[in-house]
Amino acid sequence: MSLTHRLQVLLDEDQYQRLAERAHAEQRSVGSMIREAVDLVWTGPSAQKVSLLEALLAEEPMSVPDAEELSRELQDYRSERFSGV
Repeated sequence: MSLTHRLQVLLDEDQYQRLAERAHAEQRSVGSMIREAVDLVWTGPSAQKVSLLEALLAEEPMSVPDAEELSRELQDYRSERFSGV
């Protein structure tokens, strides 16, 4: 990647400190953090979908209720909700 455009962005002290601390923790430059943020926010839905999918796949599996039990709960809820109609 050839970096050919220079930008000047003004941040308040708190924004810069948070960005600099994270860059330091990740052993990266502040500029690389900003370039990544631009890519993540403005590269379109496909990059966002990949990022969300990766986050989803990294999560622990969750238990799924029994289908019959879930159906009974739904029937009970509907009968309670519409019993006064």
